Amino acid sequence: MTEVPTTTTTTRGLHRGLTRRQISMMGLGGAIGAGLFVGSGQAIGMAGPAVLISYLVAGGIVVLVMAMLAEMVAARPSSGAFSSYAQRAMGRSAGSAVGWLYWIQLVVVIAAEATGAAGIVAARMPGIPAWVWVLVFVVALTAVNLFGVRNYGRFEFWFAAIKVAAIIVFLVVGVCAIVGLFPGVPATGIGNLVDNGGFAPNGIAGVAAALLVVMFAFGGTEVVAIAAAESDDPARNIRRIVREVLVRILIFYVGSIFVIVAVLPWNDPAVADGPFSAVLETLRVPGVGLVMDLIVVTALLSAMNANIYGASRMAYSLGERGLAPTAATRTTAKGVPAVAVLASISFGFVTVGLNWAFPDVVLPVLLNIVGSTVLIIWSATAVSQIILRRRADRSGEEMPMRMWGFPWLSWLCLALLAGVIALSMTDEAARAQLLLTIGLTAALLVVAGLTRRAG
Repeated sequence: MTEVPTTTTTTRGLHRGLTRRQISMMGLGGAIGAGLFVGSGQAIGMAGPAVLISYLVAGGIVVLVMAMLAEMVAARPSSGAFSSYAQRAMGRSAGSAVGWLYWIQLVVVIAAEATGAAGIVAARMPGIPAWVWVLVFVVALTAVNLFGVRNYGRFEFWFAAIKVAAIIVFLVVGVCAIVGLFPGVPATGIGNLVDNGGFAPNGIAGVAAALLVVMFAFGGTEVVAIAAAESDDPARNIRRIVREVLVRILIFYVGSIFVIVAVLPWNDPAVADGPFSAVLETLRVPGVGLVMDLIVVTALLSAMNANIYGASRMAYSLGERGLAPTAATRTTAKGVPAVAVLASISFGFVTVGLNWAFPDVVLPVLLNIVGSTVLIIWSATAVSQIILRRRADRSGEEMPMRMWGFPWLSWLCLALLAGVIALSMTDEAARAQLLLTIGLTAALLVVAGLTRRAG
């Protein structure tokens, strides 16, 4: 990518209070959640050690999507990010549908993360019911997001830093165990990669099935495209931010999974229950259960915090473009879109009551609602970048940043996303989620079209 002078942001009422380091940590905070610490065990059970291929393929897709987003953000920073670009590329209805789909996804995910964290804490402190913890988390993080973007950025930086530190320690411990430097534990080597049915015990079908799980775990990286609009120099920051986030996520994800499948047999039942805990327990690290519970709760709350931010800024952008009530654009003296924040967290308060009435079924239902939205949003991002880049090239427009390998890598990304969508249709649970998402997207397109004609 090459750089030329920057353009101005389209976000007028928000304050540029975020630093590059804070946005980088937000990207990590949004992506490194329970999908890595807990969900990776499910993926390993499907593919065996070959799950590394699933993570590399999913990581490659994320790299391409983020590179496309970086190009568009540098040219026109906006809190609406991919929704704004879909509108410029494909029209008002597309921008509205993508924006509302993303907002709905995050609203549900926020509630799911609060519920998941509450369940872990309640198990440790059985005297306090889970719904009370949901209320505590929702109120606390609502307050954090209302205090101003600068304070939010500092809070999220340290929140995400705890997760990053935990993963780094895990990687160091794991590598020491593999090479025989961990006290009292013989070297595990890398024999487990091939000793239990081979590297790919379930064949390509297992790798494909795991890919569906892994793809959703990478969701959350796109929040950096939203946050860049509130940094001091969006166009100059976005390139370094995207590179830092992608490199770290790939190292953390692929490195952690490599350690897990090298230290333990992939078919060990403990791996499915909690792969990180299983490795540390094998190495006889004291207090593993409590430590991992604290890390997972931190991961969930950090991702929840980043998602409240992302949802509120998307609601603000929709209001700014006339696609949501104008109340969403009202900002406080600190530049916080307070109405958008409260609207984005409102379902979290509803979930308090749901956890009180139906404590055992809330989390699974919430997770099943938004499983496939990331595929639609990333596909729309790829289509938007292809259209806008071709339009810019035809007009001779200078761009602050140009994605390498255009158009071939952009089309490759679309082809990979289409392949994942096709795979989803072969799995019963994934197919149900995908069809629900497609139906929701279609409904949002219809509503956008009707409201445009009514206006």
